[in-house]
Amino acid sequence: MTVPDNFFKTRTAVGLWLLAVALVILGMVIIGGLTRLTGSGLSITEWKPIMGALPPLSDGEWADAFAKYRRIPQYVVENQGMSLAGFKAIFWWEWAHRFLGRLLGVMFLVPFLWFAAVGAIRRSEWPRMILLFALGGMQGLIGWWMVTSGLETRVSVSQYRLAIHLGAALLLLVAILWIALGYLRASEGKGDAKRGFAFAALVYIQMLLGALVAGLDAGLVYNTWPDMNGRVFPEDAFFAAPWWINFFENPGLAQFDHRIGAYAVAGFAGWIYAQGIKRSGYAKVSAKAVAVITTVQIFLGITTLLLVSPVWLSALHQVTAAALLCAAVWHAFELKRLG
Repeated sequence: MTVPDNFFKTRTAVGLWLLAVALVILGMVIIGGLTRLTGSGLSITEWKPIMGALPPLSDGEWADAFAKYRRIPQYVVENQGMSLAGFKAIFWWEWAHRFLGRLLGVMFLVPFLWFAAVGAIRRSEWPRMILLFALGGMQGLIGWWMVTSGLETRVSVSQYRLAIHLGAALLLLVAILWIALGYLRASEGKGDAKRGFAFAALVYIQMLLGALVAGLDAGLVYNTWPDMNGRVFPEDAFFAAPWWINFFENPGLAQFDHRIGAYAVAGFAGWIYAQGIKRSGYAKVSAKAVAVITTVQIFLGITTLLLVSPVWLSALHQVTAAALLCAAVWHAFELKRLG
């Protein structure tokens, strides 16, 4: 099948490009999750947006990078005696995550300039594209801000900054997905999409709760289901003062909140499905997608918990959550088009 000569000047091409960008962001979320799960996020102790694109290329450069890592608490407390080979293993995860961020910037900026020049992206649409690019750059700053929280006194990054970093990435993902769908499918309708937006918001909040669980290593406690080691509610849930701080710093309560969030998502997804199958076209298809992905995600969540959060399963659980968020946004878009 041949591509028409003017295809790369069409709005369809813009939509496909934005979907590709969204896929790269999804890849960054996956690798970011693996970076945290493997304890690799603090392996690069400097932020060099330009020069940092190149990894160490000589034995001397590797030795220098390793020496800087050996000065931070994570090495002193948790990884004392790590070999250079062990350091390289965690280094490459963090480097790959940062490299994808740099690639994403180029992947967005260069095609945008082309599409803007040929008129596929109208002048009135330039500001939102520039805003997306700026948000992508800000995400890099947020990522470094997160890393700095683990370089002085902690052995891991702050769970608060981790949640903010993930939350910003997800906002960028859904914004690009929504705009891409607008280029690929006319979105002039004014249908009632409140249900779809509410479900997407709930999934987003549930993912932030998951980030708190990850940041607190809360998946390593209470590894039974549906009870919590024989209890309905975690033990000493409000041991810290003030009481509200426990929702963010008590691993047991963070896991409990994430469980409750999962039940809420499951119930809402069931309602989405029940209402969606009454529709037609992509609104019906997207409702089914929400139901299927939610079912898979529930199975993965329970299995991850029971198996005490193995790395590969935890990563799969996170990427499925991101897929569910995308499906929720797609369903909201289709409901909007029905008007």
